[in-house]
Amino acid sequence: MPNIDKFIIGFDNALRTLLTPAQTLRPVPGTGLPEVELTDAEKNETTALMRVNHVGEICAQALYQGQALTARDAEVQQALTQAAREETEHLAWTERRIAELGGRKSLLNPLWYGGSFAIGAIAGMLGDKWNLGFLAETERQVEVHLAGHLQRLPQHDGKSRAIVAQMQVDEAGHATTAMSYGGAELPTPVKLAMQLGSKVMTRTAYWV
Repeated sequence: MPNIDKFIIGFDNALRTLLTPAQTLRPVPGTGLPEVELTDAEKNETTALMRVNHVGEICAQALYQGQALTARDAEVQQALTQAAREETEHLAWTERRIAELGGRKSLLNPLWYGGSFAIGAIAGMLGDKWNLGFLAETERQVEVHLAGHLQRLPQHDGKSRAIVAQMQVDEAGHATTAMSYGGAELPTPVKLAMQLGSKVMTRTAYWV
């Protein structure tokens, strides 16, 4: 496929991610659970955490699209594209839960998308083994991040907890898949830099 076609598809994906409601093939986790009464403090905390998770999925979409754009192996490109489709479901789940809680999405979503797309594209340029290694490490860090959210979410808010728990399972699977395709372990300084960037993003998205 000519590069211009890839850029057109990438631009279309960006518009869809940022401007249209995400779709899900799987049922939203926790759909059958009752909506519980939350205190104002619990609702504010839960809404903020779900907004952070939604931003994480915006970033995931952008990373995957950027990585797929510059990946060299067709099979790797297909794996990245498939992972992006699965992450779209997470986008839909978090978006819907934010709406149910009466909250709002991050005002900085276009910025998160653009920055993550650029990082993904650069990772792809470094070669497929580093591209996949970056993907695997990203998913591992997200998995840990989601575990922390499960500790902070109200125990009786089954709907929010079901969404985060399923996302955690999916992210672990993506990391395993990336390594099975030949991903390389990243150097420790790179992992630490990724953790620092993630902290900046999550703390900002919690409020904005």
